[in-house]
Amino acid sequence: MRIFAIDDEPDVLETLHEAIRAAVPEADISDFLRGQAALDEVTEQGVVPDVVFSDIRMPDMNGLQLAVALKKAAPDTRIVFVTAYSMYALEAWKRHVQGYLVKPVTEDDIRDTLIHLQLTPAPAPRDKLCVQCFGHFEVFWHNEPVIFTRKQSKELLAFLIDREGAACTSEQIAAALWENEIDMQAAGIRIRKLISDLRATLMKIGMEDVLIRERRQLAVRKSMISCDYYQMLEGDIAAVNAYRGEYMPEYSWAEMTAGRLFFHRGG
Repeated sequence: MRIFAIDDEPDVLETLHEAIRAAVPEADISDFLRGQAALDEVTEQGVVPDVVFSDIRMPDMNGLQLAVALKKAAPDTRIVFVTAYSMYALEAWKRHVQGYLVKPVTEDDIRDTLIHLQLTPAPAPRDKLCVQCFGHFEVFWHNEPVIFTRKQSKELLAFLIDREGAACTSEQIAAALWENEIDMQAAGIRIRKLISDLRATLMKIGMEDVLIRERRQLAVRKSMISCDYYQMLEGDIAAVNAYRGEYMPEYSWAEMTAGRLFFHRGG
């Protein structure tokens, strides 16, 4: 097993290394004081770790930013965050405790984490719309795919979810869905038809309130949506490990968010 240990404090890094060595004596362990150095080892030297234990708060490239970059370069690598925050703070952040270790890390911490590293994103609550943004965009209700009568109705929902609940004008929607659209009057008619179609689709599953339409603007209620992208931004370790470097590749307007994911500076 190849393991990367990353922390910007040498003493803490040494403690982490010793805990890993005690838990997995046969492991090939590489230590790094900077996230960028670990990333370079993967992208430039082709050394792909099975597991990465990384501090969260580090200069230049923090833990979440490193995790996103690593998952793009090495999708099968497992990420475990190491933090100085208390378990109480982790609960306050609504993080999954599994996949996070609190300093100082012990041999037992490492051993237990490696045993439970088969992480999958938590299932969506049954009263929430389940949305997949990593890979191709998909929507599920009670584990069944939601069927859209129009492709662009589905794309409209994808765009609204990408905006993370921010209100969108007709001009913004038209610019995303029809890059070369000039006639806003015609675009406005098409948008109204798509909204009507999308609302009808959501009404069939009793989720029409996901859409918010006020003052000629449209948005989604994030509280009614369980989304891998949102979970990643919140630091959900399972969502981080589910990311494979693709974010709604079928939509050209999603390229901007895909790029931001790579340079994300969360947590």
